[in-house]
Amino acid sequence: MFQEIYIIDCENDLVMMLREKFKKEKTFRFKNINPTNLDVALKNIPDLIIVNEQSINTDVIDICKKIRENEDNSITPVLVVSSKNDEEHKISIMKNSIEYIISANASDEYIYYVIKNVTRLMSVNRTVSPLTALPGNVQIQTELKKRLLRKETFQVLYLDLDNFKAFNDVYGFIKGDEIIKLTARIITKNIHTLEDSDVFVGHIGGDDFVAIVDENVNHDTVCQNIIAEFDKEVLKYFNDIDIERGYIEVSNRKGIIEEFPLTSISIGVVVADKKRFSNILEISEVGAQVKHLAKTTMGSSYAIDRRELH
Repeated sequence: MFQEIYIIDCENDLVMMLREKFKKEKTFRFKNINPTNLDVALKNIPDLIIVNEQSINTDVIDICKKIRENEDNSITPVLVVSSKNDEEHKISIMKNSIEYIISANASDEYIYYVIKNVTRLMSVNRTVSPLTALPGNVQIQTELKKRLLRKETFQVLYLDLDNFKAFNDVYGFIKGDEIIKLTARIITKNIHTLEDSDVFVGHIGGDDFVAIVDENVNHDTVCQNIIAEFDKEVLKYFNDIDIERGYIEVSNRKGIIEEFPLTSISIGVVVADKKRFSNILEISEVGAQVKHLAKTTMGSSYAIDRRELH
């Protein structure tokens, strides 16, 4: 994947230097942007913005504010190359949520590695769900592999929502996102309050979540608490008519009205005995099976796979 990096600069020296330093790394693209064209450039949402303070004819604070006030670039990392060593000046820049200030006297090699490390961190952060801020698939797989390598027994909870598509069709994706965030809060609350346990919560994507807990955790209690809280809180997202009748009506492609139960949550629990699984694919396959079993029950429910290797 390409890394599009904009250099806010009235000259070309910095961008030319960076192109030379990164010439063997084809995924990096550097583009020189005149401050007068900043508004147009921000519409493209670069991966990283570097402001070369010493060679612009605009106040650096104003540029930083303009970047941060731009909705599309509110989280785009910004580096400022500054020739001023005054700490008060640097603080005034960083008050505008600027991630890093590089001295103009820094070597080309130093600037190279700052950019490399910042973009690496960006790549890691992209694996975090932007909706729930929970770790994504990369971290989930890493956590499972870590536990397998330690040869310990642990438990994996696979959670997702039932009839969620029907909810989105009736109430819209914005409200659907609110239910996803609600689900994340409920799972996190009930998992992270466990005492004396090494726990992890991840967001696979959409309405799918994973929680990992130690073998000594009472999975029945955890699942029951999550279900009880979800079933209570999710009603706040339905109108009174749907709550009273206990289902929602959705028109299918043929124009026929279909009835769907209110959104519920299903949980499949896999007790990963230390002798049983050799890789994370085996765990996920069993998890899918046991979660499917939970979904065969109407409403919120959970199912547990306790099989051990003898």
